[in-house]
Amino acid sequence: MIFLKYIFIPFLILGTTAHAQQTPGNVQSETITIVGATAHLGNGQVIENSVLVFDKGKLVTVTEKTTYSGTLSGANVIDASGKHVYPGFIAANSTLGLVEVDAVRASNDQQEMGQMLPHIRSLIAYNAESKVVESMRPNGVLLAQSTPQGGRISGTSSVVQLDAWNWEDAAVKSDDGIHLNWPRTLSYNRNWETRSWSLESNKDYAKEVREIEQFFEDSKAYLEGNRSPVNLPFQAMSGLFEGKQNLYVHVNDEKGITDAVGFAKKHQLKLVLVDAEEAYKLTDLLKNEGVGVLLSNTHRLPGSQDQDYDMPYKLPKLLSEAGVLVGLHTGGKANFQSRNLPFFAGQAVGQGLDKEAALSLITANTAKILGIDADYGTLEVGKSATLFVSEGDALDMMGNQVIRAFIDGREISLETHQTELWQRYKKKFESN
Repeated sequence: MIFLKYIFIPFLILGTTAHAQQTPGNVQSETITIVGATAHLGNGQVIENSVLVFDKGKLVTVTEKTTYSGTLSGANVIDASGKHVYPGFIAANSTLGLVEVDAVRASNDQQEMGQMLPHIRSLIAYNAESKVVESMRPNGVLLAQSTPQGGRISGTSSVVQLDAWNWEDAAVKSDDGIHLNWPRTLSYNRNWETRSWSLESNKDYAKEVREIEQFFEDSKAYLEGNRSPVNLPFQAMSGLFEGKQNLYVHVNDEKGITDAVGFAKKHQLKLVLVDAEEAYKLTDLLKNEGVGVLLSNTHRLPGSQDQDYDMPYKLPKLLSEAGVLVGLHTGGKANFQSRNLPFFAGQAVGQGLDKEAALSLITANTAKILGIDADYGTLEVGKSATLFVSEGDALDMMGNQVIRAFIDGREISLETHQTELWQRYKKKFESN
């Protein structure tokens, strides 16, 4: 047994060190200038021949080259002529850092047991050394909302940057909001004899909504009382009632959306809808109530048989043109989809949405919805130098080739276990 133990240990070490998480970038110590690129600011504006200067992690100059009077030479000047610069993309409603391998339960921290769990914080479960997380950066995804799943109230999400030593370093906005899965008004019933499905009204819908109402009323009463004995779920609701946190309601159907908006208005909560497949039927309501919407990824089928076949593709355009604040998210549990975030936005361009408006879906709009727009989401003076340089159009699969990336002014590595494997097998086939 001792012999076997000493054989096993070297193999264990080799297995765990075959690939190590890239070391986070050093704090920016010198001024960096990017010159000559087409700068897509994220707010609809484009500067064709731009100069971007950032120092101590903040943008200090964003202008046209013809109006810039500073020096454009030196070791810290990046010539990006013919290339494109973008603000870092933001993956909302993702499980990045919470799940490593779906089939390995020990690496899955996205869900806790129970129903009403506002006190469950995704941030402290976030794994900054995840291989999945590092694989996002080569596509320009530099920020994410780490979001819990399951239950009626899943827990509390946080916004993180994707180049950190640990969850404390990663945190951009801790506990930005609480996630509520609204009851379904309709449910599918399976007939095993005929092997068919039927859509029926959810007979428990009213009861399930009352349970949510009761939990919120009880939480409010607890917070207004002496708060004894300690009740962690009720205590965790204080940020919602104080207006410091968003209430993210995951809902799809028209009635559910209408009821969720009324519920949030009654309790004076800052509401964000997630998914909201039938939001196109309620654009006036959402616009008038100032409700932001995080739509699910566009690379999917319609949510119901009576929707247009191309509804997922054109939904961002329909809501944007109606004046609703729209962002895109990456599909909840399917965290691997987060790397495709720019291409979800690009799909909307193919349906007629202006390219810069599509970019805003994963930059400025999402930053505003998540409450981080004071520092992230656009390339503007005073904001964080969280950006990247791409060889071509970053919303296009052919053009998205990220060559330099920065988070808070720190240049980050774009190497991943996938690029290492690519280099390895590239050499193998080049030698044949």
